[in-house]
Amino acid sequence: MGGPGAVEDAYRREAAGVLAALVRYVGDVQLAEDALQEAALAAVATWGRRGIPDDPGAWLAVAARRRAIDLLRRERAQAGRAEALARLLALEGAVAAGEADPGLEMAAWPDDRLRLLFTCCHPALAMDARVALTLRLVGGLETPEVARAFLVAEPTMAQRLVRAKRKIRDAGIPYRVPGPEDLPERLAGVLSVVYLIFNEGYGASRGDRLVREDLCAEAIRLGELLTGLVPDEPEAHGLLALMRLNHARRDARVDALGRYVALERQDRGRWDRVMVAAGLADLERALALGRPGPYQVQAAVSALHAEAPDWESTDWRQIAALYGALMRRGRSPVVAVNHAVAVSMARGPAAGLALLGPLLADRRLSAYQPLHAAHAALRERAGDLGGAADAYRRAIALSANAVERAELERRLAALGEG
Repeated sequence: MGGPGAVEDAYRREAAGVLAALVRYVGDVQLAEDALQEAALAAVATWGRRGIPDDPGAWLAVAARRRAIDLLRRERAQAGRAEALARLLALEGAVAAGEADPGLEMAAWPDDRLRLLFTCCHPALAMDARVALTLRLVGGLETPEVARAFLVAEPTMAQRLVRAKRKIRDAGIPYRVPGPEDLPERLAGVLSVVYLIFNEGYGASRGDRLVREDLCAEAIRLGELLTGLVPDEPEAHGLLALMRLNHARRDARVDALGRYVALERQDRGRWDRVMVAAGLADLERALALGRPGPYQVQAAVSALHAEAPDWESTDWRQIAALYGALMRRGRSPVVAVNHAVAVSMARGPAAGLALLGPLLADRRLSAYQPLHAAHAALRERAGDLGGAADAYRRAIALSANAVERAELERRLAALGEG
């Protein structure tokens, strides 16, 4: 029997691949997603009663395909629906005759998810819509999780996703990997999407786990596919390096009880040194191409952490300089907060707090939890326990992840100001 958690995990692992393959057959993202949602409801009912099947992906693929056939039969008068219905019925007939696998075909290369990724990142869509849609469809994030990644309200994000899917349909955006002539201009958006997928896995926005390894692994897999597709693009290698170097610390980021372990307290013997080596090799390949970019700079920061034998040996001056270079390339809340923290480690908490001041005064960042968590830590290091307590309370109120919230509550309690 599969409990609710096991059923949800199985669905999350398989849903993106099934959706991507189904889009190939029906040619409509919204219809494919509707069919998959109906299949998901059937899975919850059936798997909860009978147990999770040996091949949940094939089960979902068959269920989604049959529900897509039902939807297409009801809408066959619409343009393109009859052709899509004919394709699915032909596949059904081949399966019945034993001439095709019962699950939707999952080509190893070119990968269906890579096709869907480029479709969602088409320049006909606004950049924020591209990223949001890909997080939802390729990364499998729920709408509230995508909303948090963008610091917007859930209804706003839901409307944005609907508009983006409608745009794909109405504009006839092709479901394919772009040709060599279009690839460079399309790649930047794809890289940002892959990185946001990784970040949601690396620090889950909600739930009772700090790390969602499925999303991290999916982002790294997509990064590997991209470096194979564009081997001479340094930022693709830089992003892959960044993800591998960060994910190498996954086993040390929580203790045996699932509690958060800050970087300075991590057992570096638990870091995945094979993945570290792979990440460093990725970074070397990127730098050898001679066109440095933001992902390469961030990977260089992670490399400095990976190569330091202990916390005390970390080269914070170099890290602060690298974040300063990122700030000159383009200001973002994430980079600005990390820059302030790095400066505080290199030059003292007062210097970091001075950099956080303008960010804290920006009303657009009032709900940005990492800003308040960093503010609390720097206030604590500066000896301002009352200010630290206030900032910890603010960060706790904005934390939807149970592991992250518990760590902040522990730090607040340790101040004796709770």
